[in-house]
Amino acid sequence: MSSRQSARVFMGVTLLLFTAGWAANHFASALVIIRDQQGVSSLLVNAAFGIYAIGMLPCLLLGGVFADRFGPRFIVLTGGIISALGNLLMLFVHEGAWLLAGRFIVGIGVGLVVSAGTAWAGHVRGASGVTLAGIILTLGFAVGPIATSLIGASTANIALLFAVSVAFSAIAVVAGLVLGDAPRVPIQGTSGNSPSQDRSLGKALAVSLPMALWVFSCITTSVVILSARAAGHIDIPILLPALSSGLAFGSGLVMQYLGRKFSWGRKSGTAGAISAALGFAVAAFGGNDLTVAQFILAALLLGSAYGLCLREGLVGINTYVPLAKHGTGIGIYYVFTYFGFAFPFIFEVLDPFVGVSAPLVFIALLAVISAVLRAVQIRRGYLV
Repeated sequence: MSSRQSARVFMGVTLLLFTAGWAANHFASALVIIRDQQGVSSLLVNAAFGIYAIGMLPCLLLGGVFADRFGPRFIVLTGGIISALGNLLMLFVHEGAWLLAGRFIVGIGVGLVVSAGTAWAGHVRGASGVTLAGIILTLGFAVGPIATSLIGASTANIALLFAVSVAFSAIAVVAGLVLGDAPRVPIQGTSGNSPSQDRSLGKALAVSLPMALWVFSCITTSVVILSARAAGHIDIPILLPALSSGLAFGSGLVMQYLGRKFSWGRKSGTAGAISAALGFAVAAFGGNDLTVAQFILAALLLGSAYGLCLREGLVGINTYVPLAKHGTGIGIYYVFTYFGFAFPFIFEVLDPFVGVSAPLVFIALLAVISAVLRAVQIRRGYLV
């Protein structure tokens, strides 16, 4: 197959990944309008994020396993259709149990697309494809809530917010069908010198999972927790998710791009965990009434941690996982990253018992432990 055709196929993959990110995260801004118009409880708001993770987590793993067994293309296209159906349900009914059901369905579809789509990107472009997949997903995660906030600021039509996501998902699925597939290329770690005998799923996870914990935990804290706690200082609350998404995902994108361009070493993972610890610490210090300066600083720190840790985790999978288990390794890694989507719900439950800052302090300490573990792995030569 020509390089031009391979590029066309990769374009289809990236479009599916981008729209999956949009379908997953535009809800953060849509929920602000739903909450204002329908007066839903904060518990339901946070449960909507939690149930999304419940739908997504098993499908992240299944998407990777099925990609190894049956090839990723069919799995990704199926996931794209399912995520569109979930948003279509919320287009017509966006309250109570139906809202939760729609989010659950979106989680199923996005889970399949994220793991199998990342594996598909690796099939088409090798290691660079996998790291690019992380960047494209991040772009979708960022643009979705920003665009939805801008639309929501100009109209109170909730259905329109979901219709845009459904339309883009449908276009991506059609493009994936039309553009076809490409032959698999060898996948290597970015270091290029990892011998085959060093490859094992266990080692890949040992070096990647300490990074996974600081991916979406940082993003959900920024988009959901920081936005809510800084709302008293912003005149237009609907723009808060867009602002926090822009800051967090923007800094994450910059870090991923710089890491890919300049081939940053393994210590960037340590820096990512430290950045997460600092971001959580700033959020804890601000308490329930974050100033604008604290909001911006915490969002930038958490976003940088997201970008560094996502990239380093994917690089670890590529470097050490056996080729036959590539999709499975990606799936397991992403399962652990998405545990972070439960953070808002957990914080809401713990708030009456321990206050708003104690959970963030505890999470910051865990991030410090991850940074130390990463540094020890590098120092002892386990991670090269």
